[in-house]
Amino acid sequence: MGGAMLVYGDPKRGERADTLCEAIAARLREVDGRPPGLERHAALVGIFIKAGELVQGLSDFEFETLGADELSAGREKAGVLLLDLARLVAQSWSSGFSGHLALPDRIWALLQDLRASRPLSIKEGEGYAFYALYPECYMEAARRSGLGANTVVIGLRSIGTSLSAAVAAAIGAAAPVTLRPVGHPFRREIHVGPVLSQRLLQDRTADFVIVDEGPGLSGSSLGSVADWLEEHGVSEHRIHFFPGHGGELGPQASEDHCKRWAERPRHVVELDELVFGAHRPHRLAAWVSELVGPLGQPLQEISGGGWRSVLACSRHSWPPADPRFERRKFLAHASGGTWLVKFAGLGDIGQRKFEKARLLAKAGFTPPVAGLCHGFLVQKWVTAAPLAPSDFHGAEFIEHLGRYLTFRARRLPQPATRGATMAMLYEMAIANTEEALGEAVATRLKSRLSDGHDLPMVPVDTDNRLHPWEWLAGDDGFLKADALDHSAGHDLVGPQDIAWDIAGATIEFDLSPDEAAALRAIVSDGCSRAVDAKLQEILELFYLTFQLGLWSFATCGAAAEEVKRLDSLVARYRELLLRRLEEGAGQVRSRRDYLP
Repeated sequence: MGGAMLVYGDPKRGERADTLCEAIAARLREVDGRPPGLERHAALVGIFIKAGELVQGLSDFEFETLGADELSAGREKAGVLLLDLARLVAQSWSSGFSGHLALPDRIWALLQDLRASRPLSIKEGEGYAFYALYPECYMEAARRSGLGANTVVIGLRSIGTSLSAAVAAAIGAAAPVTLRPVGHPFRREIHVGPVLSQRLLQDRTADFVIVDEGPGLSGSSLGSVADWLEEHGVSEHRIHFFPGHGGELGPQASEDHCKRWAERPRHVVELDELVFGAHRPHRLAAWVSELVGPLGQPLQEISGGGWRSVLACSRHSWPPADPRFERRKFLAHASGGTWLVKFAGLGDIGQRKFEKARLLAKAGFTPPVAGLCHGFLVQKWVTAAPLAPSDFHGAEFIEHLGRYLTFRARRLPQPATRGATMAMLYEMAIANTEEALGEAVATRLKSRLSDGHDLPMVPVDTDNRLHPWEWLAGDDGFLKADALDHSAGHDLVGPQDIAWDIAGATIEFDLSPDEAAALRAIVSDGCSRAVDAKLQEILELFYLTFQLGLWSFATCGAAAEEVKRLDSLVARYRELLLRRLEEGAGQVRSRRDYLP
């Protein structure tokens, strides 16, 4: 179950090189005038990450043109720019965020040289967005590695672009080379031009380090570079890895790659060591206490489903959890109350979520926000049990939900990336249905979806996570517990028409046709445009098939107690999908049930 289901996505955004260069220059001028401290350091890391995106975009542009990674004057300048910025981040971190930042004069000339009116495709680093992967971790790992300045540093695009610069800065090496692994996800390969190949291999005494955020299911991206090096005469004893975690390769890894992974040095400093075992300036607890006051006890870990243990409900009624899509989170206990400290993202990613959290909290839809401290959002913790099933059918809740969805559609900033198209959602729906329920049911679904390809869509920052356990009863009404980033996750759905959330609410709360119509009418009035009833009907099918795939995947490797919860959830989505397909044969609802 789950092997052929479609769940994950690969969102990208379009940028122009000159616009990125101008933004980086403006932020450098701004941060140069800031006083020392964590805020200045976080801003500097954000600039470094944005410069990494610029370098990734420029390098991929050349790769697409040439069909291989090759040396060029532009790539050399981009690498020097990123290395200079990495050195500033390293200086800031090692000084405990104190002292003056001396920006190299050549940074401005490099930014000017790279300022071309060139369209770029940018991939935000998942580690920076979701997995609390800090470039400072790689700097610390590099400092402890014992590697010298003559080391050849190779980063894997996308996120390895900036992470490799962090490693190079820490050991005093030259600007790294970045490569783009391509091909099947479990059998990646690299294409290196002759001039770059000669550059990489010119020093036969050098060590080589390969830098990325993985490994994932196969580790084939990291392995493909090591394969290429060995095929070109580099001894395996000179190859080192800088991965994002200390674990093993995933289940799709080849036998040769597993053998090498077990034998070669892996240099890792993970987040806990970076911000828990460190001295005060580097400790997460110290950052949080600056926002909420002194903490009465150490931060309490509630990641990976641990948040359920502090809910006001018994263990047997815990909701399901899927640690793959959870962010690192902690509780901070201060004299003024308890606070949720949750990873929101580094750089622009975290800043966007912080601004969104403030907007939603001010409007009364989410708990109050204390601030953002270098990637972690600090928000008031609400001690309340999830709502009861009967609560979702009350007029008061449906009115509140309608206002919430209207607020998202009208007041939140436009998403930075595009969501899945109707064609992509259609492909996902058929694949997931065939995998879960067989070819005959998938054929019935195709028939139901045959007239839904040309329905108009207006993508907004949808919630995408309307499950019942996400809702709490606050002192002044209903609160959404997690509302910031599910439309910007690394699943394939992404931002959709607000009808997606109406469809999700209809399914998650088991709304009757009249209740769904009432919700749709509230949102239609608030948005000053009618939400298409036929679109909602189609999206309910897409929603069910996506959730079916998402939670089926979650059962892989889960503990027995968790599997029972997940299986129950999967069975519900399966049954609802079958029921809607039966309804489509004319057995239950008519089109009139969907009209506003």
